[in-house]
Amino acid sequence: MTAASHETLAPPVRSSSPVCYQNTLIVIPAFNEAKNIGTVLDEIHQELPGVPVLVINDGSSDATPRIAEEHGAQVISLPYNSGYGVALQTGFIYASQNNYTVVVQMDGDRQHSSSSIKCLLQEAQQEDVDVVIGSRFLENRIYKTSLARKIGIFIFGKLASILIGQKVTDPTSGFQAIKGDAIKFMASDFYPPDYPDADFIILLHRFGYKIRELPVVMRPNVDNKSMHRGHKTIYYVFKMFLSIIITLLRQKPGRK
Repeated sequence: MTAASHETLAPPVRSSSPVCYQNTLIVIPAFNEAKNIGTVLDEIHQELPGVPVLVINDGSSDATPRIAEEHGAQVISLPYNSGYGVALQTGFIYASQNNYTVVVQMDGDRQHSSSSIKCLLQEAQQEDVDVVIGSRFLENRIYKTSLARKIGIFIFGKLASILIGQKVTDPTSGFQAIKGDAIKFMASDFYPPDYPDADFIILLHRFGYKIRELPVVMRPNVDNKSMHRGHKTIYYVFKMFLSIIITLLRQKPGRK
């Protein structure tokens, strides 16, 4: 496989037409986010009044589902903590079954600023893109995180960049807009049950889906919570390398 050029891609030409929010669903996986979920939902409703929000309660032991409902979200509660990927895919399955044409995925811990949702949706209107990934690193934006996490993002970002032939700066971003057939793909058995990051970006590319990054606003994780702490860091790195290798060994499929 030929290594990709690392020249910065020219920014896409964006349509000046109004953004259409019809058939758009915002999906938020949440585990013990009672402290934050109300504020997150209030910000979304202020930015995008009338757009439905689905919170996937991933077996929380606190008041997350109650607070989410009180702040205007629909809630699907999983019977126990199933992990980020399972919770997120639950939202995509719901979106696919209910014929939503655009899904915005974001976290419930206040890291993802609702002010960037409109930008993601505007980019998703372009015909030449299926998945828009919000990057916290484009346009020289500064995002404070641990050294180990920075190294991981850099390594897997470089690896994904080489393998898909375009620059990837934020392979672990959970702030994305997905449209059309890509929603059904997210709802399929191909979706990773734990950490859909660089490996899934590569798989999307191999299936012919078009991916684009867009600068977004992300706040530091004030609660210092992460899916990749302690022993999970070792598991994540091992799993991600293994998953990428398996993805590359698959017979290259054609897009359905």
